[in-house]
Amino acid sequence: MTRSQARESARDILQIVPLVMRTVAAELRAAGELPAPAHFGLLSILSDRPRMLTELASIQGVSLPTMSNSISAMVERGWVKREAPNGSDRRVIMIEVTATGRAALERVARAAEAHLAEVLVSLDAPSRRRLHHGLGVLRKVFAGKLPGSNGLSRKGNRTSPRRRPYVSQ
Repeated sequence: MTRSQARESARDILQIVPLVMRTVAAELRAAGELPAPAHFGLLSILSDRPRMLTELASIQGVSLPTMSNSISAMVERGWVKREAPNGSDRRVIMIEVTATGRAALERVARAAEAHLAEVLVSLDAPSRRRLHHGLGVLRKVFAGKLPGSNGLSRKGNRTSPRRRPYVSQ
């Protein structure tokens, strides 16, 4: 692929991904399934393992006060809890997803998947194959590109092409 073609593909991705996510978020809000769209990315990250506030802020590219406000809102909803690890510095607080948060994430992921399936069901077989192939290419290219991953998944394992529920704004 030439640099010019790569830039064209990059422009296409940057136009398509937000369009898809806005469409899904709008549908989920209309169905009452998405009270806080920005929080579902955090729930997805935290579903792998508890994280420190500073780590979450770094991953999301926001300030500590912004992340603290998001976490406070999620604590109020019962989606996450703050905990000090046993024997650690009391200033070190880990943020952990709760059972309520996991259930909310799964419910929203199912609703998002159902909405996308409804939109995509009208594709003919050749279009579905091209889409599936293209998504596989994107998955392969971006699987190891998570902030701070160094080619590892969020769990520390080598990245794989598995599907991950993720909903963001």
